[in-house]
Amino acid sequence: MKLSVVMPVYNEINTIETIIDKVIKVDIGSLEKEIIIIDDGSTDGTRAFLKTIHHPIIKVIFHEKNSGKAASINTSRQYITGDIVIIQDADLEYDPEEYPKLLKPIKDGKADVVYGSRFIGSEPHRVLYFWHYVGNKFLTLFSNMLTNLNLTDMETCYKMIRAPLFRSIEIESSGFGIEPEITAKLAKLPGRRIYEVGISYWGRNYSEGKKITWKDGASAIYYILKFALWRPEGELIKKLESESSVSVDIIRSKNEKD
Repeated sequence: MKLSVVMPVYNEINTIETIIDKVIKVDIGSLEKEIIIIDDGSTDGTRAFLKTIHHPIIKVIFHEKNSGKAASINTSRQYITGDIVIIQDADLEYDPEEYPKLLKPIKDGKADVVYGSRFIGSEPHRVLYFWHYVGNKFLTLFSNMLTNLNLTDMETCYKMIRAPLFRSIEIESSGFGIEPEITAKLAKLPGRRIYEVGISYWGRNYSEGKKITWKDGASAIYYILKFALWRPEGELIKKLESESSVSVDIIRSKNEKD
């Protein structure tokens, strides 16, 4: 089996070398590893640094202009060759040392998707902004109300997904709308087994390069509403049947009733 690490990057010259090194070195047992880096039009020297990388497990793709995190993740799908996918931000807020913990429910055959929650467990968390915490909790609650899930951290970057399922999701949002979109679309696929595990979180402040703002929170509300109405169509069912070992009979039955 192979783990594909998808890393969207935009202006992360201060952390990009360190995070790549961490991903390369993390021990995930017998699994192979590939790193797919998508530079989203960086202008701070990140792009020049990435052009110097020559490593057998790293693929680097360049966007000519900044298009947002969702666009970068969408671009990555055509380059993925692994069996399991995880999204990894290029800053140092999320620690690749958590990979084994996220992998375990999938390797044990219990999960198809694992979320790394910043709000459960006993791992260390940096204390930062109260209103960011409130915003995250509200967006997760609102998402849960419309998806009928009981997640504690919908907005987490760490979403580990079986590759056939990941490739089946057509990304339509832009920017940070990717988090509610993936969640809503996974929730609409009955039979998908979603787990959460507690992870550490080494958050950064705005002087250290944090990019998300209240505007991203407002757009997340829009995307939660939009994708709560999404449902899997016939072509997606066929694709899942051909690629996934998980039965899609429940999905077909639901669509036939609709």
